[in-house]
Amino acid sequence: MSDKVSDSGKQITSFKCPSCSKGNIILFKTVYDLPDKDKMLIVKFECNNCGFYTNDIIPVTTRMEPGLMTLKITNENDLKSKIYRSPTGKLEIPELDLKVDPGPSADFYYTNVEGILFRFEQAVKIYYNSLEDGNLEKSEIRDTLEDLKEAIKGNLEFTLKISDSGGGSYIIPVDKSKYKYESP
Repeated sequence: MSDKVSDSGKQITSFKCPSCSKGNIILFKTVYDLPDKDKMLIVKFECNNCGFYTNDIIPVTTRMEPGLMTLKITNENDLKSKIYRSPTGKLEIPELDLKVDPGPSADFYYTNVEGILFRFEQAVKIYYNSLEDGNLEKSEIRDTLEDLKEAIKGNLEFTLKISDSGGGSYIIPVDKSKYKYESP
């Protein structure tokens, strides 16, 4: 994932574990220097008693302005474009009628376009499996799953949009000519 890793800091906090309420949370911090000159801070919170942990990824050197980012995906290589979605970012693929709205438990995630498609595919499968047999919506959802499979192969052109009212989300396109940023 990185070319260079800064030494990880370790700090025991006075926060009690939210899972077992007995242990203390240990905080680990690592800074990754990415090949594209960006930096990411990886923070891990781990209980010294029960092993509970959670991670957070925070951009260090990126645009932190609100705006709308648009990326046109036309081939398999475009799927390698990097995506960083902040908790205030709304992600959308209009051609597939798919979107993720920010919510109270939203977190940061760093992936590529292919990773976004896999996330959508898993969510759509869960919804599909929750429907009863004979539900008329199942046919439409099967079509969406087929479109997602084609998109994951790079065989379906689509547009990825991220609107972020709080700033912090960004796209690092493989092909900059397919990327557009608009400030509010």
